[in-house]
Amino acid sequence: MAGTDFKDPEKGKRKGKDITVCGYPLSIFFIVVNEFCERFSYYGMRAVLVLYFRYFLQWDDDMATSIYHTFVALCYLTPILGAIVADSWLGKFKTIIYLSIVYALGQVAMAVSAIHDITDTDRDGTPDDMTFHVIMSMVGLFLIALGTGGIKPCVAAFGGDQFSDHQEKQRSTFFSVFYLCINGGSLLSTIITPILRAQECGIHTKQSCYPLAFGVPAALMMVALVVFIAGSGMYYKAEPEGNIMMDVSKCIGFAIRNRYRHRSSRFPKRQHWMDWAEEKYDKLLIAQIKMVLKVLFLYIPLPMFWTLFDQKGSRWTLQATTMDGHFGSLVIQPDQMQTVNPVLILTLVPLMDSVIYPLIKKCGLNFTPLKRMTVGMFLAALAFVCAALVQVEIDKTLPTFPSASQSQMKLLNMGAQPLTVKLHDNVQLELPPNQASKEYLTFGEEEISVSVESPVGVTRTLLLTKGERQTLLLPSNVSHEWLLTEDLKAKPQQGNNEIRFINGMLTAVNVSIAGADATLLEPELYSNYSKIKNGITTFTIRSGSESCEYSREFGFGSSYTFLIHGTFMFGPSCHESISAVEDIKPNSVHMALQIPQYFFITAGEVMFSVTGLAFSYSQAPSNMKAVLQAGWLFTVAIGNFIVLIVAELAKIPKQWAEYVLFASLLIAVCFIFSIMAHFYTYMDPAEIEAKFKKNADDDRGLKQKMDFMRDSDASDDEKDGNKQTQM
Repeated sequence: MAGTDFKDPEKGKRKGKDITVCGYPLSIFFIVVNEFCERFSYYGMRAVLVLYFRYFLQWDDDMATSIYHTFVALCYLTPILGAIVADSWLGKFKTIIYLSIVYALGQVAMAVSAIHDITDTDRDGTPDDMTFHVIMSMVGLFLIALGTGGIKPCVAAFGGDQFSDHQEKQRSTFFSVFYLCINGGSLLSTIITPILRAQECGIHTKQSCYPLAFGVPAALMMVALVVFIAGSGMYYKAEPEGNIMMDVSKCIGFAIRNRYRHRSSRFPKRQHWMDWAEEKYDKLLIAQIKMVLKVLFLYIPLPMFWTLFDQKGSRWTLQATTMDGHFGSLVIQPDQMQTVNPVLILTLVPLMDSVIYPLIKKCGLNFTPLKRMTVGMFLAALAFVCAALVQVEIDKTLPTFPSASQSQMKLLNMGAQPLTVKLHDNVQLELPPNQASKEYLTFGEEEISVSVESPVGVTRTLLLTKGERQTLLLPSNVSHEWLLTEDLKAKPQQGNNEIRFINGMLTAVNVSIAGADATLLEPELYSNYSKIKNGITTFTIRSGSESCEYSREFGFGSSYTFLIHGTFMFGPSCHESISAVEDIKPNSVHMALQIPQYFFITAGEVMFSVTGLAFSYSQAPSNMKAVLQAGWLFTVAIGNFIVLIVAELAKIPKQWAEYVLFASLLIAVCFIFSIMAHFYTYMDPAEIEAKFKKNADDDRGLKQKMDFMRDSDASDDEKDGNKQTQM
């Protein structure tokens, strides 16, 4: 039965250790494949998550960021629960099985939540009941957080359990391969799932394919579960032996209560407040807890690093949506920029270990682990300074949209003759034939007067809409009706482009895009906006049996109005009778500018995270390494909670200013941590434990000697008593 210690009654050997491949237990291969699939599932889903919040659920940037970081925080809180369940109740094997099922159900729920056709009853491409999608996604994320966090502390330890004592070399190699699978799964998923998201799918209308982007990770999680179960008969499954975290918590709780009961000044003080637990707990356990608490005290400033680090999946991804992703013939999606992190990790980890650190040592510098962590924090702050500089450049290219008390208007001459237009505030514009004014004009009034002075004089009063952008269409015969269009008042989402057509002719035409239904465009009227992806798009204009093809290459995040001239003629040069009016400029700041910030944040991660884990392991007692691991994961959770607090409460209007705020906070924390590190004394837990064990052995020996002497004295007294009786 699962969870028991399988043993061969004849040979007395644990199952799973008899079958080896290249010196490794065969069961290890099932665990490695399971980890690769699980990490692909987690990081693939997480790569597109903030864009799903922003563009499918239609939350604003702050809300999307807050929920994203709440989810990440839960993923780093639940490992504590998973460790307690595995060590105290179910055992690692059963915990991995049960929570993997929960995990897979969560991924399926996320995939279902992204199917817009479920509630899109009017078939306009937008869900009509967003409540269903929000509830399904929140349930899915909760189950995923419970699953991925719960199995996180179990899988690696379960893999280590499969090795015998004489397989230390193989066990060490396994952990290296295990780490490689984590980064390999992360790298592949952050490349593949954004590509899947960028596809269009749907039953009635085509939209960004979030169901596929979430569905593939769900399928990979199911594969991970099946593979892990397939190796069941080969595993060594250790019985749960109790959870050291519970023992530590009880000991600390008893010390606090005992100290509170003896708070009066008549009770003598003790050297350390944990010494108040000596009445009930072993001195060795108390000494081990003291060592752990000493390291945990150093952890207090650490959450600030994770506050910055995990924003590469939220704020930085949203930043990439306003940038140009063309790398030559290769087009990078905004959420694919996250792949820079695992690529740099696989490059920088061996580079640091084999080149940078030895070089620093040869220079005679004592680059201790805590100094490395301090430098890592500084590099992360530097990454956010780079992000702020990039954001400043992006802001320069963004259009200025009207405030709630303003309105904006552009003028478009649909005729073949130039027009001279005068506005109520004596602003005069010269409009060439079939062209628009270069920029939008901003007005504070709702009513404005517009006069066409040449070639004929016509004056009309227009009523503008506050907070909106509009285009005034001036027909070829200015005496006819003037139309005000409703223009976009925000950048197109996800780096897409929005286009529309205006028919300047006196006859109706059909305008179509490959793979889409044709739109009938009446004379001197305009169409609704259509979403266009980056790249070359061909439009077909038809009237009866005649047709014209017009092609144009689009970048990211632009908006265009295409005017079909009133003198339009079908034929080989028909495209010359179509004018393109640029309403919103395409993204011009290149995504490559994000590479420096990714480099600094990854270099900081290598120096901070990798070094921090090794430092924690070296400073932890042999039986409390899991306690410090739980404390380390807890700092990640707290860091993500800080992000959502700042995002929801600070409400900083400029994104670059928020980046500078985070960088400043981390530099301040970095300074505090450097002071704490300066006064920290490195320990040798094994030496301290050996000393306490030796003292315990000496105490036992002394006790045995005293008991022996007491027994000897008792024997002499008995002899004397016998002599007196005889007398």
